[in-house]
Amino acid sequence: MFQIILVATFAAVAVAAVLIFALAVGGNSASTVGTVTIWGTLDQTAFNTVIRQGLETEPRLAQVPYLQNNADTDINDLTNALAAGQGPDLFLLRQDYAYSQATKLIPIPSTSLSTAQFQGTFVDAAKPFIAEGGVLAVPLSIDPLVLYWNKDMLSSAGFAKPPQYWDELYDIARRVTVRSDGGTIKKSAIGFGEYVNVNNAKDALSLLILQAGGLITTRDQSGKIMPALAPRTGDTTQATPSALRFYTEFSDPSKDDYTWNRSRPESRQSFAAGDLALYVGYASEQPLILRMNPNLNFAVSAIPQIRGAATAIDTGRVYGFAIPRTAKNPTGAITIAYLLAAADMSKSLSVALGIPSARRDVLSLTAQGDDELFNKQAIIVRTWVDPDPAATEGIFRGMIENTTSGAALLTEAVQRADQEMAHLLGL
Repeated sequence: MFQIILVATFAAVAVAAVLIFALAVGGNSASTVGTVTIWGTLDQTAFNTVIRQGLETEPRLAQVPYLQNNADTDINDLTNALAAGQGPDLFLLRQDYAYSQATKLIPIPSTSLSTAQFQGTFVDAAKPFIAEGGVLAVPLSIDPLVLYWNKDMLSSAGFAKPPQYWDELYDIARRVTVRSDGGTIKKSAIGFGEYVNVNNAKDALSLLILQAGGLITTRDQSGKIMPALAPRTGDTTQATPSALRFYTEFSDPSKDDYTWNRSRPESRQSFAAGDLALYVGYASEQPLILRMNPNLNFAVSAIPQIRGAATAIDTGRVYGFAIPRTAKNPTGAITIAYLLAAADMSKSLSVALGIPSARRDVLSLTAQGDDELFNKQAIIVRTWVDPDPAATEGIFRGMIENTTSGAALLTEAVQRADQEMAHLLGL
């Protein structure tokens, strides 16, 4: 659908028309592209294997090294490298960093890639890549949240399958949780309720808010990003307080479904050790869990939904190819971005990386095993424009811990979080 002539333009870099013409009519040799260095946090071996295989039919991939960065330091490493003029030509940008990193990128103008084209090709979860100045990244992959479940723990408590709906957790928590004679929790149903020892706590709570019909950020009539955690004038929704109440209930010692507290090991570690029945994690975590405990009897299922909801919703992470303003080869970068995001390459990368493609047409293809589940989840993923992922982690932590500690009522905790979000957005 997309043509290789789609070349990003911006004030600091001028791309000559002759180069555009060359790419359009026959630039099928590596020399027309040059070296394009890619940085990302996805698996280097899998990525480079697909690139090598692609060389059999596409010579423009001859000089495309991919370097894997540490996921914990990726953005800082990238920022420092760009400042020193040593960054890549292309990098994998996660959708939640699109807003905060926008000024560092070369956008693809809407005259070259329209919003209609973008939305018709890629899943809804990729929408944060659409900005006022154009498209900030060409979507490649999506990593949805899924539910990992311990077959033995659920079976021992009388459950033959994992929950389809969140309200089933109440009964599961009461029947699965194991305590010592002194009341210490030894086995838990789910890692919900705290922040410090819950992997993906922010994402889990975001999911619950979105499923409840709420928003975290939104755009006003002018397109400006606004906070949306707390209800506005005339808005009666209680989505965020409802989601927060449900999430924190499982760490409340006064409740019958009390199953988690901050003294428990980290939730993914607890699941791998066989002491946690249900774990909300990303599809990409499956190989890691297998390495942590090859003997663990577990499976993966769809993320639970709110019973009676009209629409199934998941959340996740979307990775797209972005071009930094300091790229030495921006023309080659956009060419490679479209080559790798095309249907055939996107499918190959999806298989190699173990996470779904961000393309609608690839997701509609038949898949095997857990890949079929992951693809179905990818289609229903919804995301939100995150002003600053590190800062909003703190906001979500405060919202959770203000509630669990009793420092604030549910509505007060939500209001504080909303105010902090507004401050973060400069409002």
